[in-house]
Amino acid sequence: MKALIVIDYTVDFIVGKLPCGQPGIDIETRIAQLTREFAEAGELVVMAVDLHDESDQYHPEHKLFPPHNLRGTEGRHLYGALDDAYREWQDAIYWMDKTRYSAFCGTDLELRLRSRGIEEVHLVGVCTDICVLHTAVDAYNKGFAIVVHEDAVASFNPAGHEWALGHFKHTLGAAVVHGGDGEKQSL
Repeated sequence: MKALIVIDYTVDFIVGKLPCGQPGIDIETRIAQLTREFAEAGELVVMAVDLHDESDQYHPEHKLFPPHNLRGTEGRHLYGALDDAYREWQDAIYWMDKTRYSAFCGTDLELRLRSRGIEEVHLVGVCTDICVLHTAVDAYNKGFAIVVHEDAVASFNPAGHEWALGHFKHTLGAAVVHGGDGEKQSL
């Protein structure tokens, strides 16, 4: 069994308050396509979406980044074609708020995966070298097989993006794939 975890693909992270910009826009179609494919196949799809409260001065990101993905704002909405895919399949998709980089930290993600017998997680979203990376590290430490879709992850930091792709493959033993063919990519 496998699951798709879509990480932080929101308005604020693509074109809003903490944007990836064009690299994030470029993966829009692929993320929506993967979401639909997994949902149609009856596989678990998780929208792991960053959540912050503007008044939370004790959150560790408070001093690192400008306010983003604030509760009740349009910045937390899924971006572009992913929002359309979510609306189409929302009954089959699990929306999960997260307050840390990793989708596993402080959430019920591991419990949901284990209860369904899921052994392999597919990761897509932003930022490759922040939230996708921290989620991958936790997945590795929890014993899940990891697949990172290279054409469905992005970052505002090109060097960090490339480093993270290598780290997934060489340190976490993840399969780094590109496109629908599922072939592993050399880094």
